[in-house]
Parts: sequence; structure tokens; C-alpha cells
Amino acid sequence: MYWHRSRFNRDYDFVSKENKNQAAFIALVRAGLWENSLKCSVESLEFRDSVDWEEVYRLASEQAVLGLVLAGIDFLPIDQRPPKVELLQWIGEIQILEQQNQSMNHFIGELVDKMRKEGIYALLVKGQGVAQCYEKPLWRSCGDVDFLLSDDNYDKAKEFLAPLAAHVDEEDAFRKHLGMTIDPWIVELHGTMNTELSKRVNRGIEEVQNDLFYGGNVRSWMNEGTQVFLPSADNDIIIIFTHFIQHFYVGGVGLRQVCDWCRLLWTYSEKIDRKKLESRLKDMGLMAEWRLFGVFAVEQLGMPEEAMPFYKTSGRQKRNANRIYKLILRSGTFGFNQDQSYRTKYPLLVQKFITLWHRIGEFYKLSMIFPYNAPKFFVTYVFNRVKACF
Repeated sequence: MYWHRSRFNRDYDFVSKENKNQAAFIALVRAGLWENSLKCSVESLEFRDSVDWEEVYRLASEQAVLGLVLAGIDFLPIDQRPPKVELLQWIGEIQILEQQNQSMNHFIGELVDKMRKEGIYALLVKGQGVAQCYEKPLWRSCGDVDFLLSDDNYDKAKEFLAPLAAHVDEEDAFRKHLGMTIDPWIVELHGTMNTELSKRVNRGIEEVQNDLFYGGNVRSWMNEGTQVFLPSADNDIIIIFTHFIQHFYVGGVGLRQVCDWCRLLWTYSEKIDRKKLESRLKDMGLMAEWRLFGVFAVEQLGMPEEAMPFYKTSGRQKRNANRIYKLILRSGTFGFNQDQSYRTKYPLLVQKFITLWHRIGEFYKLSMIFPYNAPKFFVTYVFNRVKACF
């Protein structure tokens, strides 16, 4: 499959012709995202001679895609790459990232072995599992270690792991979620991957979880001699997608999360049951979100149309995809760019009111893109927030 140069160097009206640094950033993300999967080139980009590399680096850091952008730089002619000092600093950080990923992988292997010996069986979700879909798994920015467990395994894991942890967070019993810090990684136990969006969405996720726990539809990753179980591709696609849609509506989504989704779809493109996927998305009421992020993935991230299920575009879709891109840049990964200073200035009750006010503004903007779902999801979000206070 080929990535034609005319396809790669799209009309940058989609990004903003006036912001060459953003255009350079997203072009390099595209090149790094696909690398050897598709034939790509950045040789004819018109803006490359005037790139502010510090700004590109800042964007890459905020969006947790430093590795992808550095991989993309490899496609630039040598004389068009960042200055040597900046490039060496970048390479140094990626070497550190590689070491972090190797350490985390080792930790996961040991932890899975320990739990298995205690009769605790868990699925690794997101993170290091989806990283295996990348050209360079060790260049993906690592985060937490997330385990999805059935009810009995969730309770056993809490009891077994808590004594090993340096710190244990307060459990969110409503969402069946418990975080803890173990040597020095953050480990999150999930009894469910349910969202705060709607009961309809959560019913679809529960169907996926039943398929995993009782249907046994999983895949595995051989991690340093340890077999680590992951959700099957069909189920993982729903988990990854609903997770980043949850963040998109509540708190902010980062580019890395969307890239994870793209790489998973690309890696398993020939094995995906599209009829089942379509049925699940329609049942959850998320087809509009899927289609629009699909346009974003194809138009902005260079994903081949044939690898994106249910891809369909229009002028309106492209404009809304551009809005999504701006929201992603504005929020950063997990809302990294959002002002949180009020959390240290005011009492808890005041903080909650300020957070709610911010959410109202965010959902209003999202209603311009998704006029049907955004208001409904906002009502569910507020209801859950109020319910958690009692």
C-alpha cells in the first residue's frame, strides 16, 4: 500500500496555512505514525525552511508524541532537520523513553506472573498493549499500567496488590476503579471500562467485557517470556475508542490516544469484523463520533481510507474535523494545557463549581460539533457528579 506524495502534502487549509509550525508538527506526526507501513515523504513541504523547532518540540511534548515526531524527522533531508544541538537533545530524551518502556515492560511481566501465581487473571488494556501496534513500540510515550478484571479477580487483585504499593488511592466504587503506586509505576485496576457518557454506551462496553471474560475472546503479547493477555482486536477497538471519546467529552483528549486508535485499526484491518463493529457503534449511539474522528484520521493523520471503517466525508465533516484538531491542540493530553490553578486557591466546594462552569463551556463548544450527543452526555455527566457527592 502506498502513501502518495500528493496525499501526504494535503491542502494545509485543513490545519492553517498561516501556522507553519503546527503544519510541520502534524506532517511529522503523520510520517512517524506510519513510517514503514506506507511509503511517505516530507521532502516537498513548503514550510520546512522556516520551522520553529522549539515550538514543534513543545507541541510534541504536550501531545505525548515525541517519538512519532522524531521518527518523522528521519524522512527529512539532512540539511532540513533541526539544529544538531536540539536534535541530540531530542534523541537523548527518546533514549530515556526507550529505557522507561523497557523497565515498564519488565515490571508488567513480573506483576502478571505474581498475580497469576495467586490465581488472579487480568487483561492489560491500552498502554503497553496497544504500543505493540506501532513501528517502534519503545518510542511510544508510556503512561500507567491498566488492568481490566472480572468482579472476583478485581477483588482479589485489590487484596493482593495493596500491600505491595507505596500508595493506594481512594477507590471509586461507582466506577470500580482503584489506582496505586508500585515500584514506581502507577497501576490502575478496572472492574469495568464504563464511561460517564450514557447508559447506552456502557451497555455496549459491558457486552465487550462479557465477551472478554466469558467468551474468552482475547489476544496475547509475549513480553520477555511472559504471556500477557490483551483484549481481542474487535473488543480492543471499542475499549480504545470509548476511552478517548470519554476524555474528548470530559477533560480533553490528546493526539497520542487518537494515534493509538489508528495504529490498532491499521494493524488489524484485515481481521476486524466490520459488521459487528457497526452494530456495536450504532447500539451505543457513537457512529457520529466514529465517522468524524475517522475523517480526522484520514484527512489529518494520513490514514488510508480503506483502513478506516465507515469512512465518509463532506465539507462539513472536514470543517468539524478541523475543530477537533484545534480542541486537541488547545487541551493537550488529558487536558494538560487546561488551567488547573484554581484547585490550589479555593475550597473544595468552590473548586467543584468552577470545574462545572468549565465543563459547561466545553460541552457548549462540543455541541457545535455533536449537537445530538453532547447535550445528552452533559446531563449524564452532571448527574454522575451530583450522585458522587451523596
